Amino acid sequence: MKYSRNLFLFCIVLSIITTIYPMNELYPQEKVIPDYSLTERKDIPVEYTWKIEDLFASIEDWKKEKEAVSQLIFKIDEEKVNWTSSAKKMLSFLNLLNDIDLRASILYEYASHQSNTDISNTLFQSMKGELQSMFVQFNAKLSFFNTDVINLGIENFRKYLKEEPGLEPYRFRIEDIIRGKNHILPEDQQRIVSLTGLFSGVSSKAANMLNDSELPNIEITLSNGEKVVLNYANYIKYRSSKNPEDRSLVMREFWKNQKKYQNTFAILQDGAIKQHFFNAQVHNFNNCLEAKLFTDNIPVSVYEQLIESVNANLNVMHRYLLLKKQLLKLDKFRYEDIYASAVPTVEKLYTYEEAQEIIINSMKPLGEEYNNILKQAFTSRWIDVYPNKGKQSGAYSSGVYGVHPFIKMNYNGKYDAVSTLTHELGHALHSYLSDKNQHYATSQYPIFLAEIASTFNENLLMEYLLRYEDDDLFKLYVLDSYIDQVRGTLFRQTLFAEFELAMHKRVEEGKSLTSDWLNQKYLELTRKYYGHNEGVCYVDDYIEVEWSRIPHFYYNFYVYQYSTGIIASMALSNYVLNPPSDSRDLPREKYLSLLKSGGSDYPIELLKKAGVDMTKKSSYDAAFSRINYLLDQMEVIAKRLGLLN
Repeated sequence: MKYSRNLFLFCIVLSIITTIYPMNELYPQEKVIPDYSLTERKDIPVEYTWKIEDLFASIEDWKKEKEAVSQLIFKIDEEKVNWTSSAKKMLSFLNLLNDIDLRASILYEYASHQSNTDISNTLFQSMKGELQSMFVQFNAKLSFFNTDVINLGIENFRKYLKEEPGLEPYRFRIEDIIRGKNHILPEDQQRIVSLTGLFSGVSSKAANMLNDSELPNIEITLSNGEKVVLNYANYIKYRSSKNPEDRSLVMREFWKNQKKYQNTFAILQDGAIKQHFFNAQVHNFNNCLEAKLFTDNIPVSVYEQLIESVNANLNVMHRYLLLKKQLLKLDKFRYEDIYASAVPTVEKLYTYEEAQEIIINSMKPLGEEYNNILKQAFTSRWIDVYPNKGKQSGAYSSGVYGVHPFIKMNYNGKYDAVSTLTHELGHALHSYLSDKNQHYATSQYPIFLAEIASTFNENLLMEYLLRYEDDDLFKLYVLDSYIDQVRGTLFRQTLFAEFELAMHKRVEEGKSLTSDWLNQKYLELTRKYYGHNEGVCYVDDYIEVEWSRIPHFYYNFYVYQYSTGIIASMALSNYVLNPPSDSRDLPREKYLSLLKSGGSDYPIELLKKAGVDMTKKSSYDAAFSRINYLLDQMEVIAKRLGLLN
């Protein structure tokens, strides 16, 4: 699993609205988006590549550093002796671990980024494999760590803090371990559990291999006679076809083919959930959800409140689906119509330079500091811009402490690409501000906060375009794109969260996950969320196996954070854009303080300081009110354009 604001008028003049004409007639010849998709990596203009040498100048330098870090890991056995016997020894040992962890993470970032821009290069794959073994070795050597901290106790640690101020950056981590003392295993048991990391991801890897590489693809014939091999990339491409018959054909045949392998996927899913249950039991938790949320001190009530609030407001999504049905001029709205754009006649192209200008201007509400960092991201080659031969698809941002974030894009000039770049820059600046203001030990913000800065930026992008765009049709397109993303991020991910909770509860009851049960439960929830029984959206039986292609179900209660993240970002961006009259710049400063806080406190507490309380129903209600307001705007514009009765 993306939003941003000022000097946009120039872009509007150059942008062309797509109607029914061929693409080469729509755009002026000077607006060309470079296509390097078949170009070898080495031949890409350097200004469009990230500056990987900021990590290591060469592979030889990487190998030397890897050897040095390996030697440091061997020092653990010597340095761990009586490491909690004094404040001085404790600081020395923690600094050693900190150094190893930081340097190993930079090693991994280099190998990973290199591999992602040239996935056929087996050298980089091998480098990543070497590091995985190193990480397992490192973690296995630390099996004593938590037990020693528990034995030290909170009172002795606080005495050490007074003696040695250098321990302060490690305070939150140490106190958090002590908080979990009832769930810490003795050293010999923890060492055994740590070694399960060698095979813990097998179910996920096998499912991904099946889905991405080894499942035979079928061939279909579209309404125009074109024959298409229905791999996943083509499924994504053609499920949003303008032709309803093609949309239906693509989705129906794809999932019917997927169903042939449902039993294998069920076994893999069952194994993954049972591993989650194993870890929860081993660490003395009542259930899997409690075990997972304990890590970040998230109350179980937050997860429950999310599901309860979304279920109580499904009418908001149903309102959007019914509006989409009208805009698409359909007599019956089906699940396979979800991915069709409700405003299919609008398309604009933005050069990469135009995208930069739009993003910088859209972020002005966040102040000079934030915008200066944005400019640095563009001018200092933090971003790998265009596709190249062998480059991994998609986009991501990854912060590197002490260096700078790296952003992978596959920029194609479309509005979605501008939105995605805005999204990834949100992640990047969150990492950058955290790294600049936190010690490495507290620099890494928890996943619960990870999607807030990214979707916050997308909110600003949308607000900027709605304010400065003169073209009603494009404004309608922007609103539709945003609300559809809310559907996918808030409603759909909560559907996943409810399904994931049901899977774990079934395993906790001593039962297995069979394909029959998984299919029935997934179809039941999908029909509930999409209003099947209310006549909002017809969900056909073949959707029952959609669960088998959701990789997040192997991640152990991960998806709910997409939903809570966008709820929090809606509240925060609205607070910054529309501050109370007596608050001046306070909302912005509180938000930037959140980005600078990293992982220095529990996420619920950090959000409270920024102005959002995720334990309260009001935070969720505000999000649904905001969506309804945007739907009002969408309806007003659509009526003004004569697209609605």
